[in-house]
Amino acid sequence: MDVILIYLFIAGLFFGSFYNVVALRLSNNESIVFPGSHCVNCNHRLSWYELIPVFSYIGLGGKCKKCKKGISIQYPMAELATGILFAFSYHVYGFSIMTLISILLSSVVIITFITDCKYMIILDEVIVIGGILLTILYFFEGGLHLILTKLAGGIAIFALMFMIKKLGDRAFKQESLGWGDVKLSFLAGYVLGTSVGTIYIFLASFLALPYAIISSIRKKNNILPFGPFLVISLMILFWNMNWVLEMLKIYIGGRI
Repeated sequence: MDVILIYLFIAGLFFGSFYNVVALRLSNNESIVFPGSHCVNCNHRLSWYELIPVFSYIGLGGKCKKCKKGISIQYPMAELATGILFAFSYHVYGFSIMTLISILLSSVVIITFITDCKYMIILDEVIVIGGILLTILYFFEGGLHLILTKLAGGIAIFALMFMIKKLGDRAFKQESLGWGDVKLSFLAGYVLGTSVGTIYIFLASFLALPYAIISSIRKKNNILPFGPFLVISLMILFWNMNWVLEMLKIYIGGRI
């Protein structure tokens, strides 16, 4: 096995632990620096051996060492998912800028998944920082021309999502999409471009449909987090973008 895969997986575990902190604290307008890591139930300050990603959770039996209250499975799952995504990024793209872009998008995915599922929030900070870092990477990959090309895609998908939101709000007489979904779609268009970015919206809707139907049958709250489906759609299309573009060329006669 490539040693870089192992290093990236381990790095992903620790970044995933940090992303848990970012997602939970920024969603509650708290500092990500102070106070230090602690139990949310009893405020017990965690020791270094209680902060080892995944392994500490297993070693502690999923409970706080002091108060014995259960620790959310979200923590090790996010850590493990980040490690897998980081390693998979290198597996797909090798030693390249595309790997860094994939890792960056994976980070956005993890944080957005947590915040939207738990709080129905997509953090502006994540979108802004993600956009800035993407711009830097695109500059090194293709210069100003690539940035402007990518920016056009971002604006186009943002505008399309904005129009869908406005039409949905009017049709349903209530908010149909959150503004976070619209802002996130700028980032998706920035990465995918206009053609694939349009598919991203439809694929996310398709992925969300079973969940929406089940929730409707169970008569739960009809307000559903759309962000997780958007980021899943983004990563599926990003990892398969060349194939998707080839399929589009075949179906529309090479006019994209």
